Amino acid sequence: MSYKYLEHSTDIFIEVTANTLEQAFIISAYAAIEAMINRTKIENKVRKIITVDAIDLEQLLYDWLEEVIILTITDCFAIHYIMIKIMKQNTSYKLQAMIIGDKLDIQKHQFKLEIKSPTFHLMEINVNNTKINMKFILDI
Repeated sequence: MSYKYLEHSTDIFIEVTANTLEQAFIISAYAAIEAMINRTKIENKVRKIITVDAIDLEQLLYDWLEEVIILTITDCFAIHYIMIKIMKQNTSYKLQAMIIGDKLDIQKHQFKLEIKSPTFHLMEINVNNTKINMKFILDI
């Protein structure tokens, strides 16, 4: 399970490798969060449940990352820990997440930059029997 930042001239380009789809979505969120704030400084004080529905995996990733960004930037919630379950329902997907964190403190959590949104540009999700590879761009 890992992520790395790839070269991009204006935005944040992230590549994720994981053993399961759930791990890939968790790592994707952590990569986005860590681009905005220092996750190691967050205390586990508040629990929230998030549900995201989408027609395919690309839309699910987009909507999930958008939710993480909104929680961080708009709702001022610093996410430290995430548990996810992804279910395929007929022709759609449902993601249920339990997130744990604290109220965002710009000084304590060392705010770095504001992410506007995820994008579909260059988004890739490759699922095979042994690993999941994902690439996506976050617009800053």
